[in-house]
Amino acid sequence: MRVDQLVPAFHQGDAIGDTAFHIKQFLRCRGFQSEIYCLDRDEGLEKHSTLFSEFFPPASTDITILHFALPSPLTAKFITFSSKKILIYHNITPAHFFLPYSQEMAHIAQVGREEVKLMAPHVDVALADSEFNRLELEEIGYRRTEVFPLFIDFAKYQRPADPFFQRLFRDQRVNILFVGRIVPNKGIDDLIRTTFYYKKYISPLVRLIIVGKTTSLPAYYQSLIKLVDDFYLRPEEVVFTGHITDEQMYALYQTADVFLSMSEHEGFGLPLVESMIFDLPVIAYEATAVPYTLGGAGILLRTKRVDYVAELVHLVATQENLRQKIINHQRQRLKDLRAEGLEEKLLRVIKDLT
Repeated sequence: MRVDQLVPAFHQGDAIGDTAFHIKQFLRCRGFQSEIYCLDRDEGLEKHSTLFSEFFPPASTDITILHFALPSPLTAKFITFSSKKILIYHNITPAHFFLPYSQEMAHIAQVGREEVKLMAPHVDVALADSEFNRLELEEIGYRRTEVFPLFIDFAKYQRPADPFFQRLFRDQRVNILFVGRIVPNKGIDDLIRTTFYYKKYISPLVRLIIVGKTTSLPAYYQSLIKLVDDFYLRPEEVVFTGHITDEQMYALYQTADVFLSMSEHEGFGLPLVESMIFDLPVIAYEATAVPYTLGGAGILLRTKRVDYVAELVHLVATQENLRQKIINHQRQRLKDLRAEGLEEKLLRVIKDLT
């Protein structure tokens, strides 16, 4: 029996790509025929995937899995297959976040939402990588939904961190870290306002480090640069790293004092988990999937008041007893995540469909 996966874009080091690759390897070990089909892929992934143009229509006894995070031509093809169909839903950011900055991205997000609704009557099982996403699918009308978190390759975080980045950011400043796309739903403007308050009223020795591609939405990135200038924050106080290597990112997790997220929309929030892996205390705004991913760990914010947030960041960065208490809770959450048993859950779903 074939159990194939469809991934619109197959990227190296991408959470969705890593999950698809892990599923493929696991299924093959269990005796299934399994391949990843994609419309586009990174150079070097040719031996791990096949272009969708070579996809042969499945039989009714086969299973086809679609990873969905963006609209693509795969959606229309997927619903026509005679095979049993599994959707793995990674969430679509609502269009209203993009409207002030890009009509094109807002349109893409809206089309994505429409495609999710279109698939509902055709999908046998819908898996979501957080309870927040599962509830969204249930509300849309999917018949059977289950939580199926992202695969996390814990072993890769054991690789050595970049020593230059460790030295570069290890000084007297309090390092506030955020990792994620530079897009409006991430609330990066709130991070900048918090940093301004911290500098003016708590200590000038502070640094906000933002890790993520600055080219995702140029208009939004330019608005952030203007905000930094309006607050007279210097380049050494707000650092946009752009795209960096995994080893450089590990160094930043190790040298940061606090991971701060003011994001208003997350489908899962992998950097929250990565912070816990590196024993970095997490403070995050309580929105969408964030409380489900943290699972009682970290500190959840119900306000974005900059004075409250900045003072809390200072406490966590400087009070060792508080830091250790947070870290202990985060370590327990990691144990729970390691014990999710994703492979067995997928096998059960496949068995139910055959």
